[in-house]
Amino acid sequence: TMLTAISMSAIATNGVVPAGGSYYMISRSLGPEFGGAVGLCFYLGTTFAGAMYILGTIEILLTYISPSAAIFKAEEVGEETEAMLNNMRVYGTCIIILMAIVVFVGVKYVNKLALVFLACVILSIIAIYAGVVKTAFDPPDFPICLLGNRTLSKRSFDVCAKFTESNNETKTTALWQLFCDSPLLNATCDDYFNLNNVTEIQGIPGVMSGVLIDNLWSTYSEKGSIVEKKDQPSVAGSEETKMGGLPYVFTDIMTYFTMLVGIYFPSVTGIMAGSNRSGDLKDAQKSIPTGTILAISTTSFIYLSCIVLFGACIEGVILRDKFGEAVNGNLVVGTLAWPSPWVIVIGSFFSTCGAGLQSLTGAPRLLQAIARDGIVPFIQIFGHGKANGEPTWALLLTAGICEIGILIASLDSVAPILSMFFLMCYMFVNLACAVQTLLRTPNWRPRFKYYHWTLSFLGMSLCLALMFICSWYYALIAMLIAGCIYKYIEYRGAEKEWGDGIRGLSLNAARYALLRVEDGPPHTKNWRPQLLVLLNLDSEQLVKHPRLLSFTSQLKAGKGLTIVGSVLQGIYLDKCTETQKAEENVKALMGVEKTKGFCQIVVSPNFRDGISYLIQSAGLGGMKHNTVLMAWPQSWKQTENRFSWKNFVDTVRETTAAQQALLVAKNIDLFPTNQERFTEGNIDVWWIVHDGGMLMLLPFLLRQHKVWRKCKMRIFTVAQMDDNSIQMKKDLQMFLYHLRLNAEVEVVEMFENDISAFTYEKTLMMEQRSQMLKQMQLSKKQWGLVLLLSLVTFLSQIQSITDESRGSIRRKSYSSPQSLGQDAQALLTNDYREEEAQLIHDRNTASRSAPAVKASVAAAAPEKVQMTWTKEKFVAEKHKNKDSNVSGFKDIFNMKPEWGNLNQSNVRRMHTAVKLNGVVLNKSQDAQLVLLNMPGPPKNRKGDENYMEFLEVLTEGLDRVLLVRGSGREVITIYS
Repeated sequence: TMLTAISMSAIATNGVVPAGGSYYMISRSLGPEFGGAVGLCFYLGTTFAGAMYILGTIEILLTYISPSAAIFKAEEVGEETEAMLNNMRVYGTCIIILMAIVVFVGVKYVNKLALVFLACVILSIIAIYAGVVKTAFDPPDFPICLLGNRTLSKRSFDVCAKFTESNNETKTTALWQLFCDSPLLNATCDDYFNLNNVTEIQGIPGVMSGVLIDNLWSTYSEKGSIVEKKDQPSVAGSEETKMGGLPYVFTDIMTYFTMLVGIYFPSVTGIMAGSNRSGDLKDAQKSIPTGTILAISTTSFIYLSCIVLFGACIEGVILRDKFGEAVNGNLVVGTLAWPSPWVIVIGSFFSTCGAGLQSLTGAPRLLQAIARDGIVPFIQIFGHGKANGEPTWALLLTAGICEIGILIASLDSVAPILSMFFLMCYMFVNLACAVQTLLRTPNWRPRFKYYHWTLSFLGMSLCLALMFICSWYYALIAMLIAGCIYKYIEYRGAEKEWGDGIRGLSLNAARYALLRVEDGPPHTKNWRPQLLVLLNLDSEQLVKHPRLLSFTSQLKAGKGLTIVGSVLQGIYLDKCTETQKAEENVKALMGVEKTKGFCQIVVSPNFRDGISYLIQSAGLGGMKHNTVLMAWPQSWKQTENRFSWKNFVDTVRETTAAQQALLVAKNIDLFPTNQERFTEGNIDVWWIVHDGGMLMLLPFLLRQHKVWRKCKMRIFTVAQMDDNSIQMKKDLQMFLYHLRLNAEVEVVEMFENDISAFTYEKTLMMEQRSQMLKQMQLSKKQWGLVLLLSLVTFLSQIQSITDESRGSIRRKSYSSPQSLGQDAQALLTNDYREEEAQLIHDRNTASRSAPAVKASVAAAAPEKVQMTWTKEKFVAEKHKNKDSNVSGFKDIFNMKPEWGNLNQSNVRRMHTAVKLNGVVLNKSQDAQLVLLNMPGPPKNRKGDENYMEFLEVLTEGLDRVLLVRGSGREVITIYS
């Protein structure tokens, strides 16, 4: 308790301590969760302790002061205990009402009564010391009876002898009849009774008797053993058969050191009485340290001196006689005291009254302080009181809880847990002081200088050890109760910023961990997507696509790092208010979507640079993102939003340069919310290019969330013509087995459609264009491009045949010796070669120099080039459109196409994209989510718009698509 008082003094002198005392100290030092949990437990402990003090008052009243005042009396033997409990309930209720009225009137009246009670207690203590001095020359007559070395209970006999002499006649006593089967001298008696003599000794031999030497050493005993005097002669008899019925003094519990410590500890639990009333003290910073330390010093001296003096004056058998059986229930300390036992009785009575009154005064103020802080919503009503601040409602609740304890009456089973609550409070006071001292925060400047963190830590350790020494299971129960309150306060969201030490510890731990993480990149086994989520905000600073955060929480499930970023266009000085509003809106949405992470809003002169700043600088040290998540720009084709696709493509390039993975969610508004549940369906993975296993890992992480938990995982891979599809499937299944992933595997063989009609036409066009190109003196490369342009232009003219939908085209798949698997992989790998830099232009974008040609290229290249023709259809169509074709051929040579934007490679890549889209649609159109490898953009920026068209064609017709571009690092391993 002294170590706790030192810690409490340091905290109390570090600023103003309003009402709440120990709760205020703990909550402001360790946070609202710890403060509320320990404060409520301490409140319950103080309240039930008040009930125990009141029950002690009633016991003294009915046992020693006025036994005749008992309302309930025992009619039969064995009903004494029940009658006493009923009397305690009635009188206890009356006293609790009386005390509650006194406290309600005002604390100044409690203080006046406390002086009266203190005077009585001081007189009692003085009487004990005077009685000890008196025993040195005139010890009191206080006999006890022994049979051999065994202590006898005097409740059943008066004369300490086996028989008496009266008129020359030997008569047996009541003691004889207890050990023998008849009052006759020739009766059969207990063997031990026959072998040993009955002796009578003084129970209080005096301070000069030398009994201190006998009582100096411990004498522990088992439950039910006989209380014996060691140095008394005794002859062991045969084994007794009816030991329980003999008038011996038995121990009712097993005694050992830790148990005795647990019994003694409640006598020193009042050190918080002053701090609980801190709001009523004139100068709490001065009164709490001085009053508490002096009180502990005084009481410690009195306790220790009384223990030594009792051991020097009183026989050990009486000290171990818990209920005073050997002295017929008389008060031993009262007999010792001078001038009268009534001094001790009255002092004890008023001492328990005063302790109960102090509990009823301090506990309501403690509850009022907790309620006013608002950390536990359902007790906020108890924060109100009278105009002068008296806690009226808290007093009523406290009196009600005390009444419950009084109605229980027997609090022996509840008392240990109350000690645990007190010890827990002391432990956290010491912890608060140690934390503040070790953190060395600038605000930690206590006026009380005689403290050290080692003393606080020692006090905390002793409190924790004492909890388990007294009763380990009660300690666990107390911790469980405090833990439940802690989690409740945390769940209800006690958003209080008090600069507590736990936050300081968290900052220090975070700094230490960041420095450790900085050492190197994470191992593959520890890799998980640390997300930077790029959000778009509208003019009101609201999030355009809230489901992007829903998808983030489903993917992360609260694990790892999540940074939610957005960019405001402008200058920071002008956008400060909007930035704060945007941050509040994003954080509020993160709370709704249960996305655990950090928010970062950047103001930049242009949107593209802001995104670049986020990708480069978001995070801190080793806690940086490795993956960027963003939504597909749905409106990239709109003229008023013509820069969105450029920003998107630049973002793709910058994530690649930063060696970060990229996730692009297309049709994000169709993604599920956190409240939706998929009861069936598939998550389809189209694994065409090895990206370090990112495509494999993402479905596994998603299926940890309850939204996607019942979805099955399917993996599709594309086989080339000369691949063994069966062996490829077996290898992939074995690979998944080693990865511990459950998924269906399917190998898809993609074959080119029959374009034999183009073979006929190509030959014809080559012959017709050969001479013309020579006349125009074109280069070989230009000649090839003109031939190709003429070919697609001719195909655009025969609209009546080629007007079929893309879906019907894809269903006509005929085998050909050429496989598309290799083309698909080449597309998605994207080597960034300069000679194959660009894709075909968007079908909806017209060139300034050749709008007709550009429209025909966009319309024909991705769709019509894979039509399968019969020769008869071709001949009929040729005659039907002969005139228009001839005029079309003439128009070609009047145009000036951009030769660098069109080549056979681009036509081939778009053809492969359309074909791959058809296969994906065929297999995964009903899937809940489709994951695809995302190809990188070309190095030549002139082809960016064509790159967007290529991605659009690749994912067209799919509801939910996640385009994945891995960083190239391995993110999943087969090893444990």
